Amino acid sequence: MSTPTLTRVRMAYARIATVDRPEVWIDLRPQPEVETEARAIDARLAAGDHLPLAGKLFAAKGNIDVQGLPTTAGCPAYAYHPEADAPVVARLRHAGALLLGTTNLDQFATGLVGTRSPYGPVRNAHDPTRVSGGSSSGSATAVALGLVDFALGTDTAGSGRVPAAFNGIVGLKPTRGLVPTTGVVPACASLDCVTVFARTLPEAEQALAHMASPPARDLPPLPQRAPGPWRVAVPPLAQLGELDPGWAQAYEAAVTQLRTAGVSVQELDLTPFTEAAAMLYQGAFVAERYTAVGAFVDKLLAEGGEASATLDPTVAGIITRARDIPAHQLYADQERLAALRTRALAELADADALLLPTAPGQPTLAEVAADPLGANARLGRFTNSTNLFDLAAVAVPAGEVDGLPFGVMLIGPAFTDDRLTTIARLLQPEARLAVVGAHLAGQPLNPQLLALGARLERATTTAPVYRLHALPTTPPKPGLVHVGEGEGEGETGGAAIAAEVWRLPAEGLGHFLAALPRPMTLGRVELADGTHVPGFLCEPAALEGAEDITAYGGWRAYLNSRP
Repeated sequence: MSTPTLTRVRMAYARIATVDRPEVWIDLRPQPEVETEARAIDARLAAGDHLPLAGKLFAAKGNIDVQGLPTTAGCPAYAYHPEADAPVVARLRHAGALLLGTTNLDQFATGLVGTRSPYGPVRNAHDPTRVSGGSSSGSATAVALGLVDFALGTDTAGSGRVPAAFNGIVGLKPTRGLVPTTGVVPACASLDCVTVFARTLPEAEQALAHMASPPARDLPPLPQRAPGPWRVAVPPLAQLGELDPGWAQAYEAAVTQLRTAGVSVQELDLTPFTEAAAMLYQGAFVAERYTAVGAFVDKLLAEGGEASATLDPTVAGIITRARDIPAHQLYADQERLAALRTRALAELADADALLLPTAPGQPTLAEVAADPLGANARLGRFTNSTNLFDLAAVAVPAGEVDGLPFGVMLIGPAFTDDRLTTIARLLQPEARLAVVGAHLAGQPLNPQLLALGARLERATTTAPVYRLHALPTTPPKPGLVHVGEGEGEGETGGAAIAAEVWRLPAEGLGHFLAALPRPMTLGRVELADGTHVPGFLCEPAALEGAEDITAYGGWRAYLNSRP
């Protein structure tokens, strides 16, 4: 017997086979193993257990420990078998989420491109000739392709935000220390953050809420906020430097959207942010990458052979060069960074957030291959300073340029995570969705809407041009089919069907479309007032043998009529 979570798992594996992107994964768990866990989840739900993430599928970046799978950090020779899940993975599983596998990454989380891996470069979800962004490449692409509901990444220099921007999804980079990094192979341990990717802000926030711990350090006193609208800082356009064609206009459109939403926009000097960004790799801070895995890399290079061939040459070069950075340079850089941070926080003092493009452009795979260091360095212009300055950030989609996603990010002081996501919602366009069955308020699939941040706008009926059938599915749901007004009489003509209209983030429609099982489809539903909104319809071929329940006037009335 199929159960809701089991059905979701089977849909996911079918989707994985259809998209055929093997480079996304390092280790994909066997489907029967995950199906067994799905049955157990549904049994616990039936027994009354509270599992807020039940039915949610996720993936973890390959540098995060998952019990039963090797932790490779993108290097097969480095692999070890953890005795337990990393706390972030364990917490999500405890809440009912099911893990499908570990995802590809720039080796040792060193890179923003997603190509530095012996498992292959991860191609962008929208244009396979372009990079997916890194280092959390596989995680972001798995979400964008609809393979999982959310995925874990890490972010030291922007790895939880750049891939989100390039794939048109959300990336939450929490305040450092808010999410534990135990069980995560470090890149730079003092800067690393575990992040979450999702297609919508509410989904990302829901996952993050289960991952987070009480702050491990005293909360700094946040500046007292004067009454009034949100205040967002933006730099002069000239300070953004060279952007890809159309990106400056897309950024200005996002600024305009905030103004239209009532936000007060004020100018900020970006100089301390960009100067600090350059220090992350050009200064002494990169030495911490050698502390993490340098001895292993040196040993592998000295031994040579097949194992050393699994080292990405660009990554190995970055790590081994960091070995010889003198200690006095680190102290000098720390002093300079402290001065830059003071200037940066002073620039932010009267603002609730800083709005920036997430990246200055998106290169092709060929461009990165031709200039791996230069292309990567450019991508961190706006993201590299965030963790150096101990700031929080959220990256969100902000339209398209030439058919590819464009993204922006909001940055703010530590522990202003909730504030940033609240402001970010102003950049997310909304859509309407008409539902007539299992997604109605109080029905079994309504939590899927609520998880996307949907809210009920109104109850209504369709125009009298539909018929409703009870489909033999699990959970039970109806099929709505357009027959037209006056095209039949009695049991063949159209009728008005009870419906609800919900508002949700526009990208939530994409989420439904990616996960929608046949015979359901997403189409235009005509309402009683003559307006049309997207809604769930049914393929006519699925109606054979299905009970026509149009006479009840709606799904709830039909359910209430049954014993």
